[in-house]
Amino acid sequence: MLCLCAVAAAGGVPRAAATACPAKDHDDMSIDRPRRPVSARDRAEALFSAATPKAPPAPAKPASLPGARELVSLRIDSDVLEHFQNDGPGWQDRVNAALRRAAGL
Repeated sequence: MLCLCAVAAAGGVPRAAATACPAKDHDDMSIDRPRRPVSARDRAEALFSAATPKAPPAPAKPASLPGARELVSLRIDSDVLEHFQNDGPGWQDRVNAALRRAAGL
């Protein structure tokens, strides 16, 4: 068995300990270090993740202006869309007004 105390006592040179470690408060598996990659894929991923720079954080979204509108994609039933489009141009404003009323805004 290889004991960490034996390695330290030998000046960093590993040597086999014939008896149990005198410290007795640790075992041989208590080393806190990451496991070595087992497969070639794990080794490649470990090397890649170490070499890949972290992306900078996304810039903060500027505060929207009061009353400004946002472009969204919305799926609604075709009969609902026809209802608002039957009155001609401005149907998007009418949908917005109906949604504001329904939301109590």
